[in-house]
Parts: sequence; structure tokens; C-alpha cells
Amino acid sequence: MITIGIIGSSGYVAGELIRCLLQHPNVKIDFLYSHSQAGEAIGKVHQDLANVALKYTDTINSEIDVLFLCLGHGNSKKFLEKHSFSLTTKIIDLSNDFRLEKDAVFQNKKFVYGLIEAQKEIIQKADCIANPGCFATAIQLALLPLAEAKHLKEEVHVHALTGSTGAGQSLTETSHFSWRNQNISIYKAFQHQHLGEIHETLKSLQNDWQTPLNFLPLRGDFTRGIFASVYMKTDLDEAALLQLYKTYYKEAPFVFVTDAVVHLKQVVNTNNAFLQIQKVEGKVLITSVIDNLLKGAAGQAIQNMNLLFGFPETMGLQFKANYF
Repeated sequence: MITIGIIGSSGYVAGELIRCLLQHPNVKIDFLYSHSQAGEAIGKVHQDLANVALKYTDTINSEIDVLFLCLGHGNSKKFLEKHSFSLTTKIIDLSNDFRLEKDAVFQNKKFVYGLIEAQKEIIQKADCIANPGCFATAIQLALLPLAEAKHLKEEVHVHALTGSTGAGQSLTETSHFSWRNQNISIYKAFQHQHLGEIHETLKSLQNDWQTPLNFLPLRGDFTRGIFASVYMKTDLDEAALLQLYKTYYKEAPFVFVTDAVVHLKQVVNTNNAFLQIQKVEGKVLITSVIDNLLKGAAGQAIQNMNLLFGFPETMGLQFKANYF
């Protein structure tokens, strides 16, 4: 049994993290840290957890086994500058503070990028994990096999649609119901903050990769999930592409490769990723679907935790998708 502390425990990702950890057989939640909610029941913020006998606290146990940081981008560094933990405490950060190589070393800590399907063995030996971004996860899963096989030779195009929970819990002009409902828009075209981590991972697998990756992120009129369409020219036929992907992911318990149509309802409320591979008019089209709050955030963080402690990768993460 390992002990867990969560910092920044009031957002969507933290809510999903708590929900999953509560049914993990090898975990005990030691504290949920919050200045503003100290002493309040967790159900006050996460009403779907109203039956859970946990309360927020403004005190920290520095001897816990795992610290999850669910803070806004830029705040994880600030928190770790003010608080210290045991040398044996594993840290898993869900912000973008430590994802890039230039930010990976902080104080005396070395953060390892936590995309398990790219570097599982390195993660197993790590002390600190920088959990990947949600868009970055969906897009990289679509491209990892091609990069490892040195087949990223042409310009890559990505259109990816995300649910409103990807914008966080704070109300903004583009996240409230009357704007988001029955509406779609592009934002941060070709400049999304997840591009940096995607480039670093793909370059680590194919160091001569120089072709552009054109990314158009879109806001969808649904709450959770990412639907990414990734395509480029290729000389490989569909059978060879399918074999390449199935071989690459043969030991990845949450990644499923198919030539059948995929859709978001296959993955929402799960830690799964579904990849559909097609060859159309000289192009490969990879459709990648994940739940942005689980495989794109909290679920992937728990998957990383499982690896750090030698637990089965799937422990605490075996959920049925919400079809209806």
C-alpha cells in the first residue's frame, strides 16, 4: 500500500484522479491539499464524490510515497520552490512545467517525460514524471510507430477536436454553455503549446525528422474526449501500416489498433486509445481517439505511478466506456 497526496485537487483532472485512486487496490489517499477549501468535504467541490468521506486540508505530509501536482501551468515550479518532500517521494506533475528538455531538471530533481508508449523502461527507473499533455498524447500515439520506423518523411497534418473539459474548470468566454453548445472553432492554429513536447519525442525516435507538423486544434461542443485525424503521404500500403502499428503496440495494454471505424464513445471514461489506420490515395490516415481527462491526463498519471512502483500497468484503470 502506497500513500498519495494531491495538490490542486479541485479541478476536472484532479476529480478524475481522485475517482480512480479511490478504487485502486494498492493506494491510500493521505491528503487533498487546498487553502481555500480546507476542512470542507470533498463532495462540496466534486459532487460526484459526495458519498466519499474525505476532506480537504491545508497541511502537507512530506513523507508520502507519491505527490500528484494538479496545478495550473507555471504553478508546479512555484509550489516545489516553497515545499520540500522526502527523497523517496515520487512526483508526478500534470502541468506543462517540466515536459520539455530545457525544463526537465529542477532543483535536484530530474523529470522524465511520461509517455509510456515511447519510453516505458526509462519511466520505470524515474523519480519524477512530467505527465504528457492531452492533445500531445493523442497525436504522438498516432505517430510513434512511423517515427520509430523512420517513416516520417512527408509533411504531417493534424486536425484534432477536444471537449470543453480540456479548457479546465474556470469559466471563460469559450467554455460556458451558451457559447460552446452547438458550436465549433479553431484556436492556436499551428502554435499550440503541446507542439514542443511532440517534436522532442518524435525527434528522439527519428533524429533526422525535419518535415513540418501542421496542427489545427478545435474546440468541440461536447464535454470530454479528443478526436484527432493525422495524415501524410506514404509509400507503405495499408497492410504494412497495420502490421507496423500492431507490432509497435503489441505490449501496450491501453492502445488498440484497427482498420475499423473508431469513435469517441469507445474511449470516454476509459484509459484506452483507439487508432484506426487507413491508406487513401497515397496517404495514411490515422484516427486517434482518447478521453482527455483519463488517457490524456489522470489515467495516464496513474499508469505512470503503476510503473514506478512495479504494479501491473492496468491496475485501477480498467473501466468500461460510456456508450449510453
